[in-house]
Amino acid sequence: MTDMIQERLSQLRRLMEKRGMDAYLVPTADFHESEYVGDYFKCRSFLTGFTGSAGTLAVTQEDAALWVDGRYFVQAGKQLKGTGIRMMKMGEEGVPEIEDFLAETIPKHGCLGFDGRVVNHSMGKKLEKLLVKKEASIQYEEDLVDAIWTDRPPISSR
Repeated sequence: MTDMIQERLSQLRRLMEKRGMDAYLVPTADFHESEYVGDYFKCRSFLTGFTGSAGTLAVTQEDAALWVDGRYFVQAGKQLKGTGIRMMKMGEEGVPEIEDFLAETIPKHGCLGFDGRVVNHSMGKKLEKLLVKKEASIQYEEDLVDAIWTDRPPISSR
């Protein structure tokens, strides 16, 4: 499983490079901000192997980090083992907020990518405001995970 996770991250990073993205954000969300997402929307789980119901992944060319809350520290620790993905324990001392991580990580004139259909307007505006200092751009038109998830389940009709 860890080899498969590492390969998926490599594929994502190749797509990011082609599109000029320095970081790619993958929340646990669907088009309607449902509490529990259907299988089609489990992109974060597909990329990390972490099956908890909440968490946000940030991927750069050199790093991958998954933010989880206290409910998932043990589970994420086990499921991320050997994947190269760092667990970020939300609320713990010394752990940056994901927005701060992205603002620090993305270079001047850099680019953050995400599927704009699963990042709400408020979060998008917050990210945009953080990145303006770096004169960075945001690409939100494309779901990069869809390009590598070849057997992705269909969107539920319910």
